[in-house]
Amino acid sequence: MSDPVLPDRAEVLTILAAFGQRAAGDVPEELGSLELTWLIAEFEQRYGIEPDLDDERFEAIRTVDDAVEVLRSAVLAAAAAAATPQTAGAAQS
Repeated sequence: MSDPVLPDRAEVLTILAAFGQRAAGDVPEELGSLELTWLIAEFEQRYGIEPDLDDERFEAIRTVDDAVEVLRSAVLAAAAAAATPQTAGAAQS
């Protein structure tokens, strides 16, 4: 099994730049709630992964680096879940 492709800072900046049609270099380090909501929705579309974010964790994402860390964790968690054999339906009778 190959290693998952993890989003990096450049990709996150590119996604955020599309919000407001601006250059990646014009994206501020501090994220607003609308930018973060946009980023999460775009991430879900690109990766097919829904990050496990409760309200507290969502509100803790304040910077681009915070977002990169959360999105990378979501990809790694999804890859680990996919690599784990599904045993829920395999219970013995």
